[in-house]
Amino acid sequence: MSLWGGRFQDGSSAMFRRVNDSLPFDRALASQDIRGSIAWSKAIYKAGVLTQSEQQQLEDALQALLVKAEAGTLDFEASNEEDIHSFVEATLIEQLGDIARKLHTGRSRNDQVATDFKLWTREHIDLLIDDIENVKRSLVGTASNNKTVILPGYTHLQRAQPVRYPHWCLAYVEMFKRDLSRLRDLRVRLNQSPLGCGALAGTTYPIDRHEIASDLGFDSPCLNSLDAVSDRDFVLELLFVASTSMMHMSRMAEDLIFFNSGEAGFITLGDEVTSGSSLMPQKKNPDALELMRGKCGRVFGSLQGMLVTMKGLPLAYNKDMQEDKEGLLDAVTQWHICLCIACEVVDSIQLDAERCAKAAREGYANATELADYLVAKGIPFRTAHDISGQVVLAALEQKKAIEEMSVAELKQYSDLIEDDVYEILQLEYLVDKRNILGGTGIEPVTAALNAELAQS
Repeated sequence: MSLWGGRFQDGSSAMFRRVNDSLPFDRALASQDIRGSIAWSKAIYKAGVLTQSEQQQLEDALQALLVKAEAGTLDFEASNEEDIHSFVEATLIEQLGDIARKLHTGRSRNDQVATDFKLWTREHIDLLIDDIENVKRSLVGTASNNKTVILPGYTHLQRAQPVRYPHWCLAYVEMFKRDLSRLRDLRVRLNQSPLGCGALAGTTYPIDRHEIASDLGFDSPCLNSLDAVSDRDFVLELLFVASTSMMHMSRMAEDLIFFNSGEAGFITLGDEVTSGSSLMPQKKNPDALELMRGKCGRVFGSLQGMLVTMKGLPLAYNKDMQEDKEGLLDAVTQWHICLCIACEVVDSIQLDAERCAKAAREGYANATELADYLVAKGIPFRTAHDISGQVVLAALEQKKAIEEMSVAELKQYSDLIEDDVYEILQLEYLVDKRNILGGTGIEPVTAALNAELAQS
């Protein structure tokens, strides 16, 4: 059943229907379309379009349809309808006849689909918030279980300064907290109802748009009908948050892929999130992490595609905007899958504390501490930096660590170096000296973990 066929003499071609019909993907909005229709039936009853009996019959039929939609038992495959709106209306007409033909009075598919998609987006934001909270809990869990583990921190993929493993975990917790903040901000911003805005100019029926908004859980109605039916900022924003969060997961995946490599050997991943090679029986590949990293580009592509689609559209609705759904539906699905598998990966991590500590010691990370030691004895930092660099060069030539050099050897570079230097060159000292807020010392790390645990 077409919702617009009266003005046309000939039917659509098969190829046009293939490019035009959206039921194959917008059927994902079935529950939201039905809930919006229930609210609309109440509004047009109060506007005098429906009798109380007609409204009740429509609501009963829509409620029965909603049960099927939420159970996943609606038969879309047997339908030849153009979109989810015509599918719902045709189903109602089959049951109720002319009463169902009154439901669309005063409403356009333009305000209808904008409402449906906002409802869908809002619901999935709530689900995604739960997903991200789960990843945070997994990171806090592995951090809490491995407080004493120290591993190298890197800049430029070169060993820089040692950090506690929980400090590394908490870095990603901070990223995911920002993702949560963006999602919550977006939920507030999108929560205005377009229903009642019609095709672009509003409706002539005396509809109480505030009441409709309240019925559907919106904070308020949209204030401009032109904007309401053509706004897809909420789609772009969710795609941006998805892209940013996927980028965070991709960075975490890259770190863990390296930590899991034979060259680093800091962690072992569980069998449930790794796979083998069809040729090399010894291989245990971090495929879950690589797929998380790989799916990033897919989500980024959806954001870029939607930006390009929207950039040249005049007011108000244009059929180009039908392209909003497949990209977001897929991006949200992939994001959800990656957040779920991220929990499984993090929960499976087993650390090799000895190998982590050995790598942390081997990077001459205590060269900075040696410079600070000399500064404390009155040497300007730039001079102390040069001296420490000369010590590193000598240690490299001798293929030994700085702390393995004798005092006599160290004194060749500064007479101020004494036996007390060895205390500040120890790995735990390097880490726990950084007790400033946000640092990697045991005190700020423990405080940060306790704060996260208290919130979870």
